[in-house]
Amino acid sequence: MTILPWQQQNWEHLCDYKSQNRVPQALLISGNKGLGKQHLANQFAFSLLCAAPQNNGLHCGHCDRCLLLNAQTHPDFIQIIPDEPGKSITIGQIRSLVTRLTLKPQFDSWRVVIVSPADLMNNAAANAFLKCLEEPTERTVIILITDKPACLPATIVSRCQKLAVVKPDKETVFAWLKERNADIIHSDVITLYGLAQGSPLLALEYANDGTLTLRNDCFKAWIDIAKQRKHPVIIAEDWYKLPESPLLFWITSWIVDMIKCFYPINADWLYNPDLKESLQELSQELELKELYKLYDLILVSRQRLNTQINKQTMFEEILIKWLELNLGK
Repeated sequence: MTILPWQQQNWEHLCDYKSQNRVPQALLISGNKGLGKQHLANQFAFSLLCAAPQNNGLHCGHCDRCLLLNAQTHPDFIQIIPDEPGKSITIGQIRSLVTRLTLKPQFDSWRVVIVSPADLMNNAAANAFLKCLEEPTERTVIILITDKPACLPATIVSRCQKLAVVKPDKETVFAWLKERNADIIHSDVITLYGLAQGSPLLALEYANDGTLTLRNDCFKAWIDIAKQRKHPVIIAEDWYKLPESPLLFWITSWIVDMIKCFYPINADWLYNPDLKESLQELSQELELKELYKLYDLILVSRQRLNTQINKQTMFEEILIKWLELNLGK
């Protein structure tokens, strides 16, 4: 395995920790989804655990310890993740980790713990986890990974060294995407970049899983509601079955782009450059202040995603408001 092109500076920083014998007891890796934070953390962990790392700092891949890592049986490599996707990391998992850390590492190098996503520790788990940071154990490195560092307790963040993975420039993303998928046409690359908000791994995932087609279908339904060809409640029932987080982002991006279309603007500045003509046509028949009201509703809806809100009712509210906005033009 190699370091992703946009992570080279991050990797050099991590290698400096090793070469200067300043490996932190706790490291917080943050950055947007789709930038490869888990990949970077794994590479650092493997490098620390490898018996004979390469000159570039990467693990050798063939020593006895690397073979254990490849088989996911290395006793000094511990991963803490939710038991089910989207669920919390529980206090039971953290208590088990605390107990395990009272024992010495089985090899003579490091022991590495990766907690991901760290922001999914519930309050009880986070409080218990502080014990790991306040009473560090022998030759142990704890790596926290998160898309949402602001959701972590300040008491945890303050005890970690920080490493932020930032978005690469467009050219780097475009080149990497075309290298990974030669069939992607340039116009789709531009669109995928916008949909993924500049995150290369997310853009590649979207290219391979049909996300672009799904987003186009949803936009067609959005237009059909504006033209009174489809009923908001019927569309909300369909949309309820889709992943709500990307769908809410798509809706947000359409509204933001329509607002931008009130002014002279280059298509490259839009989230959805391929939809510029349709978005411009829609915006010309709407009032700007009403679009801002709809935008406010979307922001509130996104904040309520992690609550017990009825998702179908949420989409009904958004789509009915969108219909009313068009009826009042």
